[in-house]
Amino acid sequence: MCMKKITFWLISCLIAGSLMTGCSPRAKYERRLKHELASGVRYDSLFMGIYLGMSQKDFYTKCWQLNKTGLIKQGTNNTSVEYMTKDELNYPASMNFYPTFVQEKIAEMPVKFAYKGWAPWNKSLSADSLQMDVLNWYKKIYGDDFIAVEHPEKGIAFVKVDGNRRISVFKENDLHVWAIFTDMLVINDLAGPVSDTGNVPENFTKDLD
Repeated sequence: MCMKKITFWLISCLIAGSLMTGCSPRAKYERRLKHELASGVRYDSLFMGIYLGMSQKDFYTKCWQLNKTGLIKQGTNNTSVEYMTKDELNYPASMNFYPTFVQEKIAEMPVKFAYKGWAPWNKSLSADSLQMDVLNWYKKIYGDDFIAVEHPEKGIAFVKVDGNRRISVFKENDLHVWAIFTDMLVINDLAGPVSDTGNVPENFTKDLD
């Protein structure tokens, strides 16, 4: 009788553990990703008229037009495009971006944010505040159903999947926050992550897959 009680208790614990795992943020993300990819719906819009699947030629033409109007300029070390936020965030910030191309089309867009005037002692301009600031801005644009996913090294990442488009928002350090837009239909057809820029924390998006 005692053994039956112990067995029943162990089975109950295993079932409870399975239910908890099934309801975890990661499990929720994986279900969402599977559902969205199976929907066949495409969400390609990024920002400033730039979109996933945009040709390399069209991207350069678009940037030339935006630069001509003064909206953007060359970014850090002339290896990215820089946009200075205006009223989108709580404080002025730089937004540096440059896409990863697969077969000469945009497959992923890493975007790097940093508050202007950041200092280690200024908590209001820290990456903790910036991450939530960017997240709230993106919720207004792309919808508010972001999922919080724990990353083993980078802490909490906020992830949203719509059709083929995944958006990941996470901290790199005390200063920088990344937002990465990924065409999951492209990345699923490749052996590894599509980002080849050394500035993106290695294997982050791979760990979320």
